[in-house]
Amino acid sequence: MALATRTDRRPSMTRTLWGSTVGKKAIMAVSGLIMLLYLVVHMIGNLKIFFGSGEFNHYAHWLRTMGEPFLHYEWALWIVRVVLVVAAVLHATSAYQLSRRDIRARPAAYVHRKPRASYATRTMRWGGIILVLFIVWHILDLTTGTVHSGGFQSGHPYQNVVDTFSTWYGNTIYIVAMLAVGLHVQHGFWSAAQTLGAGNATRDRALKTIANVLALVLTVGFISVPVAVMTGVVS
Repeated sequence: MALATRTDRRPSMTRTLWGSTVGKKAIMAVSGLIMLLYLVVHMIGNLKIFFGSGEFNHYAHWLRTMGEPFLHYEWALWIVRVVLVVAAVLHATSAYQLSRRDIRARPAAYVHRKPRASYATRTMRWGGIILVLFIVWHILDLTTGTVHSGGFQSGHPYQNVVDTFSTWYGNTIYIVAMLAVGLHVQHGFWSAAQTLGAGNATRDRALKTIANVLALVLTVGFISVPVAVMTGVVS
């Protein structure tokens, strides 16, 4: 007599989390906050350019040596890169799948028009696409030097940044992308707070204010670098 085999194995917690709408929203929120933290740190680092080439180049060198001697050269930087790539993939995949799930749930047009969403909310999808394209260009420009103008100089990030923002297209691409970052952060932070249960009737106004301030500070902070190069403040 053959032994019966069990075919009713329960799915793992990870698979259950990923398969549920609530789980995807939570993953999207956490991955978004990880990338937001990186943006804040990255912006602060970028502002070191106002203290001169020595300070900026020293900061860029420190990024590659942080963690030494426990970690080897650039190991910490690669750990950060891997975490960011994983967060970005999870964030984009969750956003896409949630969007498709929402469309399938409402195949017919609304009988009554929905209340008009904010500009930031309505541009989240296109903003995400713009940011993905920008990240690719940014890496090819200032990390690998593949599309860099003026001759890429490895180990001289200050001069590479000045070269990039000495061109009209470098400034245009960067500024448009940073405006998209601001809109994405404004809506994304608010959405993440709601998903993770931080929002309520008494904290909503404070969370909206924090989202607006974060978006404004990041946008102005990032855009200040190309503006400084264009106006000769940084050269």
